[in-house]
Amino acid sequence: MLFNSLLFLIYFIIVTANYYLLPHKYRWIWLLIASCYFYMYFKPAYILIIFFTIIVDYIAGLLIENASGKARKLYLGLSIVANVGVLAFYKYFNFLAENLNFLSAGVHGPQIPLVNFILPIGLSFHTFQAMSYTIEVYRGNQKAERHLGIYSLYVMFYPQMVAGPIERPQHILPQFRKAVVFNRAQFIGGLFLIATGLFKKVVIADKLALFVNPVFDHPHGHSSLELLIATYFFAFQIYCDFSGYSDIAIGAALVLGIKLMTNFNGPYLAHNIAIFWKRWHISLSTWFRDYLYIPLGGSRVSFALMCINLLIVFTVSGLWHGASWKYLVWGLIHGCLLIGYHLLKKANMNINGWKFLKWLITFHLVCLAWIFFRAYNINDAFYIIGRIFTGGSFSYQAVQIMPLTEIAYGFLIVVLLLLAERYLPAAKDYSTRKKVALTVSLIIACYFLGIFDEAQFIYFQF
Repeated sequence: MLFNSLLFLIYFIIVTANYYLLPHKYRWIWLLIASCYFYMYFKPAYILIIFFTIIVDYIAGLLIENASGKARKLYLGLSIVANVGVLAFYKYFNFLAENLNFLSAGVHGPQIPLVNFILPIGLSFHTFQAMSYTIEVYRGNQKAERHLGIYSLYVMFYPQMVAGPIERPQHILPQFRKAVVFNRAQFIGGLFLIATGLFKKVVIADKLALFVNPVFDHPHGHSSLELLIATYFFAFQIYCDFSGYSDIAIGAALVLGIKLMTNFNGPYLAHNIAIFWKRWHISLSTWFRDYLYIPLGGSRVSFALMCINLLIVFTVSGLWHGASWKYLVWGLIHGCLLIGYHLLKKANMNINGWKFLKWLITFHLVCLAWIFFRAYNINDAFYIIGRIFTGGSFSYQAVQIMPLTEIAYGFLIVVLLLLAERYLPAAKDYSTRKKVALTVSLIIACYFLGIFDEAQFIYFQF
């Protein structure tokens, strides 16, 4: 079920209304049923995969808490193997098989048959959320949840189960037990976030996609200028698409009195790559920081080992996004950019001045990496980069795919978005009355300017 569909609007109204009509002790049941329905709308059979991981991690949490010594590590290890195993089978089996078959073909060896199935939607997200639980229980930061239903809701809570934010158990589990009283200001704040996210998706992201998709899907048929414009537009398409989803998810939860973590904080305003990753997909970047980078030694080791740790983290991050070499390259580019940043810092170069220039460089490096993320494959990515830098005309006549007025409109909304994030106050600073006015205005803008073709959110594929 897509957030930008009429069906979701009906679903949201029914779920929210019944949530407040029910006594507190029954609300978790209602939310769990509603979340199951939400997920089963995509493909019913795949809910069995979630049930499997829920049972495994629920039992693992109890065993970890009651065990000591090496047994605790064993139970944690079994839980991680089960979660990663499910993720690896559905997401990486064919990728691994295709690459092994390629190598095997060179020596006329046997071929591994590929498996024909659809990747369960949001598998990477709820797998990482489930792993957070057992890791935090193992570290002693979270007591094992005895209530199977409440734990199941932690994994399946509908606003964020498909594309995050990836929550920690100590933040969200206590909220499911808290008796929520209807709060008008909080309710309106949630609706405002939903309207903001919907505006980002249907007015900005899906409009930019009209230019981006045909160019990246067939790059050889387009000019250098079209490829360059598509690269800029994709940077903002993916940002508005994903941050829009996060806004809707956070808003839908807030309407229910449940607070999810912030997932984006003006990443394209960052003036170095380290700040970018503190502001982009915050729930995932902090997950990798806490559960992979720091356990590897983080920055407490030698500089050489720290660089290796960064490359490991961003290699895994790239593969987390997709079973493809292009995502691996995208991750390695960001790992190398962070190493470059730390090299400059280590050399005591003046990195505090020239903020505008540093912002400009950072933004364009991020855009360069996005080409690998969006291109159909690595060959297309290198072609696009080569074509942009070396090939053809940059005159207005080189743009054939869309009228210049619409391209100008695209750049205008991008600039306005940057200005809004830089100069407008945070949503929490608005009065309730102002939020109501802005919510109505955003909904009207969505109705008249939005594209309602129920385009899937980009991060659903991960």
